[in-house]
Amino acid sequence: MEANEGQSSDGEIASVMGFSGFGKKARTFDLDAIFEQTRRTAIERSQRALDEREKESHTKEEERSNSSKKSIKSNVSSAKKRTDSSSDSSESEVGPPPPPRFKPDEDEEEELVGPPLPPGYSTAQSDEDEDEEGDAQDDDDDDNPVKKIPDTHEITMQHGTKTVSALGLDTSGARLVSGGYDFDVRFWDFAGMDQTLQAFRTLQPCECHQIRSLQYSITGDAILVISGNAQAKVLDRDGFNVMECAKGDQYIVDMANTKGHTAMLNCGCWHPKVKEEFMTCSNDGTVRTWDVTKEKQHKAVFKPRSFQGKKVIPICCSYSRDGKLVAAGCQDGSIQIWDRNMSVHTKYHCRQAHIPGSDTSCITFSYDGVTLASRGGDDTLKTWDMRNFKKPLNVANGLTNYFSMTDCCFSPDDKLLITGTSVKKDEGNGKLVFFDRTTFEKVYQIDVTNASVVRCLWHPKLNQIMAGTANGLVKVYYDPLKSYRGAKLCLAKTKRKEKHTEMLAQDYIITPHALPMFREARQRSTKKQLEKDRLDPKKSHKPEPPVSGPGRGGRVAAHGGTLSSFIVKNIALDKTDDSNPRQAILRHAQAAAEDPYWVAPAYKETQPDTIFAEESDDDEEAEKEPEWKKRKI
Repeated sequence: MEANEGQSSDGEIASVMGFSGFGKKARTFDLDAIFEQTRRTAIERSQRALDEREKESHTKEEERSNSSKKSIKSNVSSAKKRTDSSSDSSESEVGPPPPPRFKPDEDEEEELVGPPLPPGYSTAQSDEDEDEEGDAQDDDDDDNPVKKIPDTHEITMQHGTKTVSALGLDTSGARLVSGGYDFDVRFWDFAGMDQTLQAFRTLQPCECHQIRSLQYSITGDAILVISGNAQAKVLDRDGFNVMECAKGDQYIVDMANTKGHTAMLNCGCWHPKVKEEFMTCSNDGTVRTWDVTKEKQHKAVFKPRSFQGKKVIPICCSYSRDGKLVAAGCQDGSIQIWDRNMSVHTKYHCRQAHIPGSDTSCITFSYDGVTLASRGGDDTLKTWDMRNFKKPLNVANGLTNYFSMTDCCFSPDDKLLITGTSVKKDEGNGKLVFFDRTTFEKVYQIDVTNASVVRCLWHPKLNQIMAGTANGLVKVYYDPLKSYRGAKLCLAKTKRKEKHTEMLAQDYIITPHALPMFREARQRSTKKQLEKDRLDPKKSHKPEPPVSGPGRGGRVAAHGGTLSSFIVKNIALDKTDDSNPRQAILRHAQAAAEDPYWVAPAYKETQPDTIFAEESDDDEEAEKEPEWKKRKI
């Protein structure tokens, strides 16, 4: 009642004010009913989808059964037709007919030759079998890792004349950096080089120390430089110094208490996951990890030990692919692996991995992280299973190694293992040898040059192989079809023409406060100035060629360009005049007596008659002296 009364009162007020109402009322919703409706519609849609799927499956099965029945019937009918045609054929046909490989058209009347096909077999099936065989051959080609080696083409870059002992490629493959025994580090940009293959920058970051290792960081913005001194350096992408590791105190016995290395470095590498961390190993018997942001002290120290607990020198070091393990190959032939977070005790340790006293030049992990490969100074290459680290999986012998940085690496597909061999001078060619990872058979080799192959890289993104040799060459092997960018970029560019700089005949001097009459006109361009100089007879005068012959125009050929030089050469320094000076003076006596002008008037009053000294016997004896006793003038 109250609601009705309220509505009537509202209507009366609206009629009095002259409009129909106070607006629309708010809508009310029954949420439970809405949810129930949506649930029912969802169930109905899912049921419809299931029914449609079942119908489609039934129709496909029926079509398959019908097609098989039709193929059987067609084969039977074709066999009957062939038998009928063979019975109706003339007796002149000799020999068994060949099997049919195609279906004849209905319009053409051709005799089907050959025995009937068995029921259930059609020519389409034979075509499918041929396609499967072709696919199988392609699969075999894909499974054969040797055919993936990019070695159809090569380029040679000249680093220098001494051993190339370090190579590094950034992750994108755009830049290559090389270092050697000549203390130089050269930067090569594949996108910026032309066919001349010249490095765009050459540095000596460590002065007179051999470069032993170079590696780009995972981001490609920094380069780790390991040289023969005790301090590693980090350069940026353009070769400028970023940081230099601290040097330790060589008088402290415990190397864990020093801030850095105290002896020559041997190897170094970046962490594969943490872009600021890298690792170095040194002749002081330690393996240290560093942070780029903290150059004053190392992060952690790993100290390899022999079976007797003595200090052992690590020759090479490496991180695992996930960055959790730190491995070192030592001079006593052992391989020691630590957990990155526990630097005291080793996690894996093989005491006699290689012959003691031989430098283990490289250890590297496979891409799957299961296998470890080691290149020994005992001319061997070994692979190890991380799950059973006591014995090597495979061993390859006879791989000569004369360098303590000869490395090995896995192929991008993890199926091949590659390393270089060393040779003595004029005793053969250095080679890149490829081994199958599973069978460890030598499947391929490349003759590089008549010197040792020290460094080798196989970039996974470029699919190109780089090799550094002992005669200062950097070889790059690639395949135009299988490789990408890299060396293909620089070979596509022609050699740039040298621009000859045009020099002005006279330097332009700027005098801002000079008077207008003394001020030189501003030179707008070199070309216009050269055109004006060509019109000037003095500036465009051809230079005189060198004088040949006796001389002309006041210039003497053999004695210089001036008259004074000719006089000095021919008169003042002439030693061929052997005349008597007394006779040379007295030959003017008659002219002086007849026409006295210089000396006679001065002695006219005191000595009117000239008196000459008489020749004595001494003078005659002096004249009779041999030529060699005469005084030289």
